[in-house]
Order: sequence, then C-alpha cells, then structure tokens
Amino acid sequence: QVQMVESGGGSVQAGGSLRLSCAASGYTYSINCMGWFRQVPGKEREGLALIYSGGGSTVYADSVKGRFTISQDNRKNTVYLQMNSLKPEDTAMYYCAGVPRGRRLVRPLAPEEFSYWGQGTQVTVSS
Repeated sequence: QVQMVESGGGSVQAGGSLRLSCAASGYTYSINCMGWFRQVPGKEREGLALIYSGGGSTVYADSVKGRFTISQDNRKNTVYLQMNSLKPEDTAMYYCAGVPRGRRLVRPLAPEEFSYWGQGTQVTVSS
C-alpha cells in the first residue's frame, strides 16, 4: 500500500505563488513516477506534471508549462509543485498521484495511468 498526502494549498491573489507538497509513505519503492493533477467541479481531472522517481525526467501540460515546476526529494519521498504567476483559472482541487513500477505509461498525464491518489488540497486564486 502507498499513501499520499498533499499539503500547501490555500488562497492567493493572481500573480502570486504557492508550493504544494506531496508526501508518500508505505511501499514507496513501488512508485515509478508521481504526478500532479487538478479538478474543478463538473470538469474532468486535468494532468499537470509528472516526474520519474529515477532520473527525475519531467513532463508538463501545456497549460502550466513555464509557470509550474515539479520536483522531488527522494530522501523524503516527497514531490513538490511550485506554482508561479497564478491565475484565477488555476483555482481547483489539486491532487498528487503515483504510478506503480512495471507500468509503461501510454498517456503520461492521463489520470487512469495512476494508481495511488491523495485526498487533495484546495488552491484558490482571486483576481
């Protein structure tokens, strides 16, 4: 079992920054990569970024490329999402997720590729 807990959400004005954290526990050696997603009510969950546990390669969605940065601290089993230049349309519940080892990703930022999920942290950006 793998547990994932997000933190760092909150309210910020447009143009501001937030850093989200996701701490993984349990069988963390079984994680191939971790990613960040967001969702607003009535819309599909959107993949934002992922990072591979070994090597640190990253993938970003076009909607956040250049503004958001994913990083990891493998010693702490923690993944971060640094969010800069935030916009009101970034308001959403943000989730982290993990992919088990042995799974070859076909669509790297598709939610169905991920097996382990956190409970989410709310981000609200006001204009």
